[in-house]
Amino acid sequence: MESKHSQEKLSAYLDAELDAADRARVEAHLAGCGECAEALAQLEALRGRVAAEAQRHAAPEYLKHRIHAALRAEPAGTPAPRTPPRTSSRAWPWAWINLGLAGAMTAAFAVTLTLYLGQPNADDRIEQELVASHFRSMMPDHLADVASTDQHTVKPWFAGKLDYSPPVYDLAAQGYALIGGRLDYLQQRPVAALAYRHRLHIVNLYIWPDAGGHASAPQAGMRQGFHLLRWTQDGMRYSAVSDINPQDLAQFAALLRQKVAQADAQ
Repeated sequence: MESKHSQEKLSAYLDAELDAADRARVEAHLAGCGECAEALAQLEALRGRVAAEAQRHAAPEYLKHRIHAALRAEPAGTPAPRTPPRTSSRAWPWAWINLGLAGAMTAAFAVTLTLYLGQPNADDRIEQELVASHFRSMMPDHLADVASTDQHTVKPWFAGKLDYSPPVYDLAAQGYALIGGRLDYLQQRPVAALAYRHRLHIVNLYIWPDAGGHASAPQAGMRQGFHLLRWTQDGMRYSAVSDINPQDLAQFAALLRQKVAQADAQ
């Protein structure tokens, strides 16, 4: 078996879709062909990564209920379609018409369900916006509208530009130096964005008012190679994005939460 033909059957081999004879031929070829064995290993690694990282969406309960109700309403047995009568070439038996309508409705339902389940949820949308903003900030002259390591310079800069006053802290002594701040746009509103430097990495911190007003612990996420931490505290929503390791990002969030708690206690 040539390598080209063998590689064409690797997916079917991996999915156990080959008959015994073809499977034996592929296995015999793999035993003596390093190129095809490597291709199979890459396919297995891809399958594992998809299984571990691909997003899955469960159907909401009301949709499950409607599907179950529709299935229960179906008749116990569907009669086989009869051959159209030969008396007239234009006669369309109702059985064939009903079958066609049922097929069209099933296809339309499948498409609608696929589109519905493919829609990102609220957490997905905000994470997409945060990562896109972080990526834009890495472009030249996009990181800070006011470049300063002095929190007493950065905080007043937001006055008159936002309908709230974001807390600003310099954490240089702990290894997270304030670089500056800028205006950004998230969740259909302008927000404060603070830029910090940790060694050679940039941390973007986004702050805007929390409509719910309920404090929550940091919620970790990862998207497109960037780590995210999101939490609410003292009437504000905080979202930190960076390519630093999760432990350093968690330390940054803990330091900031401590500063906010201390200010609130005073």
